[in-house]
Amino acid sequence: MSAFLGIDVGTSGTKTLAIDAKGKILAAAMETYPCHAPKPLWSEQDPEDWWRATVGSVRKVVSRAKLKPADVKSIGLSGQMHGSVFLDKADKVIRRAILWNDQRTAAECAEIERRAGGRAELIRMVANPALTGFTAPKILWLRNHEPRNFDMTRKILLPKDDIRRRLTGEYATEVSDASGMLLLDVAKRGWSKELLSALELDIDFFAKCYESEDVTGRLTPAAAKLLGLSTACVVVGGAGDCAAGAVGNGIVSRGVLSTSIGTSGVMFVHSDEVKIDPQGRVHTFCHAVRGKWHIMGVNLSAGGSLQWFRNELCKTEHAIAKKMKREIYDLLAEEAAAVKSGSEGLFFLPYLSGERTPHADPLARGCFVGLTLAHTRGHLVRAIMEGVTYSMRDSLAIIEELGVPVKQIRASGGGSRSPLWRRIQADVFGRKVVTVESEEGAAYGAALLAAVGAGAFKDVREACAATVRVASETAADRKAVKYYDRAFPIYRQLYRSLQEDFKSIAALEK
Repeated sequence: MSAFLGIDVGTSGTKTLAIDAKGKILAAAMETYPCHAPKPLWSEQDPEDWWRATVGSVRKVVSRAKLKPADVKSIGLSGQMHGSVFLDKADKVIRRAILWNDQRTAAECAEIERRAGGRAELIRMVANPALTGFTAPKILWLRNHEPRNFDMTRKILLPKDDIRRRLTGEYATEVSDASGMLLLDVAKRGWSKELLSALELDIDFFAKCYESEDVTGRLTPAAAKLLGLSTACVVVGGAGDCAAGAVGNGIVSRGVLSTSIGTSGVMFVHSDEVKIDPQGRVHTFCHAVRGKWHIMGVNLSAGGSLQWFRNELCKTEHAIAKKMKREIYDLLAEEAAAVKSGSEGLFFLPYLSGERTPHADPLARGCFVGLTLAHTRGHLVRAIMEGVTYSMRDSLAIIEELGVPVKQIRASGGGSRSPLWRRIQADVFGRKVVTVESEEGAAYGAALLAAVGAGAFKDVREACAATVRVASETAADRKAVKYYDRAFPIYRQLYRSLQEDFKSIAALEK
């Protein structure tokens, strides 16, 4: 038997699954870990937690699928993008990794633009502007604020690539995840020596860069023994979680776009050519499909906004739901479904962690606007769902402005499991939204990349054509579409109206 593993190093936990040569899921497992916020808007994790979760989830999957060591032919890796793992000369982790949703690096972003010769020059070099979530500003922050740690640093890896190092002993990354470091020449698919020179960063800090299905190494004897696998098992490049999730949803050809509502919200569209927004509102990255690219818009607090509402404002209801053996999100969605489109004039700005697309504003704050005594908890929940979807429509508008065709929208992530949220997406976007049979996202995409790397399929497109199938369709309601088309400009204006106030609020906290 031949099996292929996909490992996704996420923000809330690491998920591993196994598939067979036809793409059928054999088993899956998840191991969770904490996220640390030592200061407001900071976000860190311990790479040791990722490794423990990887070992635990792999061993569970191997056991549940009853796999023999020789059965697992290859492993594909995925993970949260932009995170920074700093290693010393003995490969010891120097400090906790700084994550994608950390907002401490505004000054370093300005420094990068200055060193690059301006925003336009930076976009020319690496296809994207400097954003607080990206890796390069984190490296400069370490140099500026923790110089002793910077002086100890010999390698800088992304989260999934630190797992690769522990599996294979190799320093390697791949083009989709490396694109989000703000150090890759995205058009040429290699490190930007021009920008590295401007930032005074040694290219030796960084791993060798591969395409996503390329083999990057084999399991070391120690790793194979720990996982219950064979040293014949290879590890392929894999992909950042967004690109891997897109592979898992079949977003590997022109005209297909995915919406993913997890902790963050992502609009992701395949592109056969390099398409760069000169204003830097959306990201242009290398795709996990060899020689192709993707355009992506990101909202930092999508499902995270609803999770915050559940955790902080629905503690009693959460306990009641557990006693009822019901999922609290389902109960909240039922209340929201009883509210008509538009939440009776209530808007929610989902900027709980600042915002990336299209505003690139780490100082933005979340808001409910338009509250009245008539509004209930159901209105609040629906407004959150609508606000997140409006934020994703911002990205869709820019993608279409760049001339990238969108013929089909595929929904994924936790939000896709909610019929109400699928309905809201169809109505806000004004077009049909579909889901696919597999809901495993990035881990499934990583497993498909592993299968391609091991020769089970000739390329990524063949793998997706053989395994990814549409499961459901949600058509847009014309009446709701008309309402949302009227409301969307109001939503967009609210940020502009409050932008200076956000800065004043941030100044109060200093």
